[in-house]
Amino acid sequence: MKGEVEHSAPPVNCQIEVGLRRNKLLMSENKPSPICKILTVDDQMGIDSFFYEFFTARNYEVFNAMSGKAALEIVKKEKPRIILLDINMRGMDGIETLQKIREIDKDAVVIMVTGVKDDDVIRKAMELGADDYITKPLSLEYLDKVVLLKFMNLRLKDLNK
Repeated sequence: MKGEVEHSAPPVNCQIEVGLRRNKLLMSENKPSPICKILTVDDQMGIDSFFYEFFTARNYEVFNAMSGKAALEIVKKEKPRIILLDINMRGMDGIETLQKIREIDKDAVVIMVTGVKDDDVIRKAMELGADDYITKPLSLEYLDKVVLLKFMNLRLKDLNK
């Protein structure tokens, strides 16, 4: 009819997009705060996003660094409680990064996650203050358990202070 404005429903794609945004908003409002800050340090492409997805799904706040230098800046600024650190990286390697992390934060849990299986390197990392050493390829179930155990130990220390 003339003079009447026809109202039609928004396109289906629009409805889905709005619904998804609303669900994300509701999920973010109900999501509990992260249980712990984790820093992953590995210069291999894709590892950073993999660890990010893996640990955020477990309610950790995750920071990624692709170099030792970047890791040190994050340690200073964000003070992660758990650090997963590769050894073979361009520039500053994991052993040197570990030494510098220990100068900044003696209490952070540092877990070496690397393909290096050399006993001398493992010994040196542990002497410099690494809390654990996991070799690649790694079992995600084992990594998850180790990180959770380290987190629980940190919480016990916090409670006993």
